[in-house]
Amino acid sequence: MARIALFPGSFDPFTNGHLDVVRRGTQLFDEVIIALGNNSSKTRYLPVEQMLEMIAEVFRDEPRVRVQAYKGLTADFAREVGARYLLRGLRNTTDFEYENTIAQANRHVNPELETVFLITSPALAAISSTIIREIHRFGGNVDDFVPFTLPTVS
Repeated sequence: MARIALFPGSFDPFTNGHLDVVRRGTQLFDEVIIALGNNSSKTRYLPVEQMLEMIAEVFRDEPRVRVQAYKGLTADFAREVGARYLLRGLRNTTDFEYENTIAQANRHVNPELETVFLITSPALAAISSTIIREIHRFGGNVDDFVPFTLPTVS
């Protein structure tokens, strides 16, 4: 049975920290599905369709990585695609507290789902999508933080 991991998030935008987690995840799992979810408590900066295309282009030469959008509960989507693992990156203890709570809820919804945490590489620990959005929104250069060129947002 293939070891399939789901790497869920809003990825708004997808960062070099996310890229690092996916690359390391491919060393642990047979397939990693980058799953763009809809966080009902957030307004997107970049459209999901555009982010899907940009991420897919980054991994075009990696057959064990696929990119997909989903709606609904992450634990249910994991079941739909046959993923038995959730892959999550942790930058700090605040991330751990938040992710641990979500992992417990996901396990309640889907008892066969195991969450695997990877500690962010030190050089990438300060990167967050929120900070990148703010820099980009005000015309700053974010090229060092993302694996592609972000489009201009009006």
